Amino acid sequence: MVLRNLESGDDLLGDMVKAVSICGTLHSVDQYLNIKLTDISVTDPEKYPHMLSVKNCFIRGSVVRYVQLPADEVDTQLLQDAARKEALQQKQ
Repeated sequence: MVLRNLESGDDLLGDMVKAVSICGTLHSVDQYLNIKLTDISVTDPEKYPHMLSVKNCFIRGSVVRYVQLPADEVDTQLLQDAARKEALQQKQ
């Protein structure tokens, strides 16, 4: 899993099921994809003004639609190998 390869301090953008997007610095992630972020900011502060005063947050993994990572933080070779392995298993 790509998130397991991230280290504390990496920046990321999380998009939630309820249409709120939060940018922040990764503090931790667990096996359920629950994410703790520090130094957060909301991408649409006009829509969520109550989030302007929040600096740290916990995001339950079940409400995360996707997580956007910086391109230099993604091991594309690992992802390609995993996709090839899965495709071979499906053919068998």
